[in-house]
Amino acid sequence: MTDKTDTARPLASATVAARATGRVDPATGAVVPPIHPATTYERAADLSYPRGRVYTRADNPNYDAPEAVLTELEGGAESLIFASGMSAAVTLFQALPQGARVVAPEIMYWGLRKWLIEVGRPAGLGVAFVDMTDQQALAAALDEGADLVWVESPANPLWGITDIAAAARLAHRAGAVLAVDSTAATPILTRPIDHGADIVMHSATKYLNGHSDVLAGTLTVAPGLAGDPLWARVRQLRSMSGNIPGPFEAWLLLRGMRTLALRVERASANALAIAQHFARDPRLDAVLYPGLPDFPGHEIAQRQMTGGFGGMLSIRVAGGRDRAIEVAARLRLFARATSLGGVESLVEHRASIEGTDSPVPDDLLRISVGIEAAADLIADLDQALGKAPAGDAQ
Repeated sequence: MTDKTDTARPLASATVAARATGRVDPATGAVVPPIHPATTYERAADLSYPRGRVYTRADNPNYDAPEAVLTELEGGAESLIFASGMSAAVTLFQALPQGARVVAPEIMYWGLRKWLIEVGRPAGLGVAFVDMTDQQALAAALDEGADLVWVESPANPLWGITDIAAAARLAHRAGAVLAVDSTAATPILTRPIDHGADIVMHSATKYLNGHSDVLAGTLTVAPGLAGDPLWARVRQLRSMSGNIPGPFEAWLLLRGMRTLALRVERASANALAIAQHFARDPRLDAVLYPGLPDFPGHEIAQRQMTGGFGGMLSIRVAGGRDRAIEVAARLRLFARATSLGGVESLVEHRASIEGTDSPVPDDLLRISVGIEAAADLIADLDQALGKAPAGDAQ
């Protein structure tokens, strides 16, 4: 379905997202698309498929709209949706040639980092972890060759910023593809393809859906790589492995994308207000948020993030691990739960989740800021920090 809006200029991202389910169904005139639960499609008498669909493991009508909207939002050539963010990322790694080498961030989403170490390496994938905020470190790693450079910006859970344009130059000079996990930024704030990225990945479970009720992932390819064998292999693997969401999940994803711009703008404004309020608080050792002027990478974030710095931040609680866990226990509006990017605010002690080999400081609380009133969220954090007695963990 194509949007027939007659406009002399490209639509703003907020408009593209808002019209996600406003593309009128040509068959019925409905402004919300129907759900197509069918798993198979009829052949013609000559055994062909004149309607272009064969089996829902390869494609489904409910995939079309979210893929088209995301492609437009990212400025890409094509998008594919997957059963989860992990399955999207893993499919890309599996599509690399045998014996390929990947350069990835030292600090990144823990689940994918664990997969690279415990599954990717034993399967023959070469993996080097580097500080992606250090261009010299990335250049040195690429001197040994690479097929793929994986970037996450802002990077979970310390929210370090990678200069995507610089990483693209270094990757391409080494003959590597640059893929960016832009889950925390969303296409509302950053369009990595505009900065030279070849592939953009999202855990659509997070901001794209935004309601904590869908598991999904996405990959979007830049126009320059759309005809590459690597992308063809990604498409093939998705179909052959069945790494796809159900039709209803795809429909819910599209519904969530309709409010993407509003949610991201509100969460970003709330996160900035919280970060500014607690930036010099003596009860905290640090507030990690790219929107703070003294945050490392702030200037880069200003260049490649438009309209805000995202809804994710972390705080390092003075007093260490037990004190951090106690503060989390005292929060009333922040649910203690994994995940991020929903309308509700969440808090998590990441080191406990990731285990003993986690590179995350054990005094860190990761906060996914929702769309509640900022003043209420600040007051909740304030009371939790103010009442938590040192050395009395719950």
